Amino acid sequence: MMDLHCHVDLYPDHQEVLNDIKSSNYYVLSVTTVPSAFEGTVQLTSGIKHCKTALGLHPQLAHLRKNELALFDKLVDRTRYIGEIGLDGSKGYADYFDDQLEVFTHILKKCEGFDDKILTIHSLNATGEVLEQLKLHPNAGTSILHWFLGTKKQVLEAVELGCFFSIGPAMLTSARAKKVISWIPQDRVLLETDGPFAKVAGNILFPSSVGTVTEYLAEIWCKNKALIIEKLSVNLRCLTSVK
Repeated sequence: MMDLHCHVDLYPDHQEVLNDIKSSNYYVLSVTTVPSAFEGTVQLTSGIKHCKTALGLHPQLAHLRKNELALFDKLVDRTRYIGEIGLDGSKGYADYFDDQLEVFTHILKKCEGFDDKILTIHSLNATGEVLEQLKLHPNAGTSILHWFLGTKKQVLEAVELGCFFSIGPAMLTSARAKKVISWIPQDRVLLETDGPFAKVAGNILFPSSVGTVTEYLAEIWCKNKALIIEKLSVNLRCLTSVK
């Protein structure tokens, strides 16, 4: 089992999330929102073999922190994992879309210099633009579309581009998100929480919370939970073995 999009450094109680990662023994991808948070997050999760730290620059912070691209470039060979990155066309952020695009394209170009990067990508209200950039930078790495809410056509486009999709418990509270989940091929599904930001019934999600997603997948795929867990494990192995 896994949580491939978790903001470990931003939990109000670090020890609580670290204990959850250790006790669940899940494969966790600890994403960062700015390059300057990378070193501290690496130290925070040091000693937890199955917890990997990603280097990111969140689109909602692009206009404020694009000066950290130089630091991104300095750190990019320290980790295989890149994220959280992407574009956001939501109200309040659309005004800074040029800055977001500058940051996102810079990162994708930088990743093209490697052959094994795995990227976790934010695409809220900017799905078409994100997919367009992935088409323009096909050698940037293997993309995981986090909390993806595109159309059926865009799901198919993303699949053609080799993308995976990470889905979390909070998505199950949305009819729209559940429709999107139904369109995703079973061999491209991965799990996430987006904790501590994503909540269910007002409660912060932890890596161990992904069990509700496996139960939902068992229902819609008409398989028992053990087979779902095995399928997801195969998907994770496929993701990490891609070069």
